[in-house]
Amino acid sequence: MAHSLDTPSTPEGPSADQLLPIREVSRITGVNPITLRAWERRYGLIAPTRTEGGHRLYSEDDVDTIRRITGWIERGVAVSKVGRILAATRTQDARARGPRSVIDTGGQRAWQDRLRQAASSFDEPLLDQLLHGVFAVYPVPVAYENVLMPVWRDFAARKESYGQISEWLFFDGFLRLRTLRLLQRDGGAGGRHVLLASIPGMCRELELSVAALLMTTPHTRITVLSPEQPLEELSLVCSRIRPDALVLFSNHKPHGYQPRRLLKLGLGLSCPMVMAGEMADMVQDDIKGTPIGCLGSDGAVMRERLQRFLEGRLDT
Repeated sequence: MAHSLDTPSTPEGPSADQLLPIREVSRITGVNPITLRAWERRYGLIAPTRTEGGHRLYSEDDVDTIRRITGWIERGVAVSKVGRILAATRTQDARARGPRSVIDTGGQRAWQDRLRQAASSFDEPLLDQLLHGVFAVYPVPVAYENVLMPVWRDFAARKESYGQISEWLFFDGFLRLRTLRLLQRDGGAGGRHVLLASIPGMCRELELSVAALLMTTPHTRITVLSPEQPLEELSLVCSRIRPDALVLFSNHKPHGYQPRRLLKLGLGLSCPMVMAGEMADMVQDDIKGTPIGCLGSDGAVMRERLQRFLEGRLDT
């Protein structure tokens, strides 16, 4: 355990028994120690605490950052570019939350643990109670982005052992139904009409529904297209529905991605197009100065930027 090593050289932050040595972090995250050291020394992506003897100790926030780095790399982002994306998403989050107090990550993890246990027990009534509790404590964007979706992603990732596929399907179905209900309750009846589509094969139904929920306002109605909607037929759909804008959402960079194809798609539509999700953070340099807008990946930021885009006030 971490407390068997030297005392950390800095008195601030988590206590020694809350920190993890590099071998334990490697076991938890699947990233070998050599890579962890390179991410720290070469790219400055993580900054573990050092003991007086020079041993690295990692906090839970460091572990979360390592998982995010791994996620970006798995999505096709070069490690040399991950730092800029992490900084941009942190800035988006800070701006969106404004003067609100720092989020209690320990409290969020406690909710996550309770949700995992209830889902693993297939206890739908308990899941409903926990969901009401989460929404009572956190705003909807924070509840989804910091509590619900991390649990959903954990279930999606661990489907190797007996029963884990069933747990994943149960929790996914539970969240999809509740998210749809929230969309029907909160969706604007008039005002602006926005279509939300994804890169086929790059997004699940729940991810699209959550994105729609986070971007919906009383004056903005969002129609969610199927995750399998062909990109080449979006121009047909837009010409018939006549939306005020199309939001193209994905948390993954498409295979064989080329900026000119994205620009060609946007120029071929009868309405303006914006990018959203983590893909938007990946391609924002490519679309800068084009008619295509970038909403980012933070829920509150996406909502605010979408409204600015619809009003013609978002720089592209």
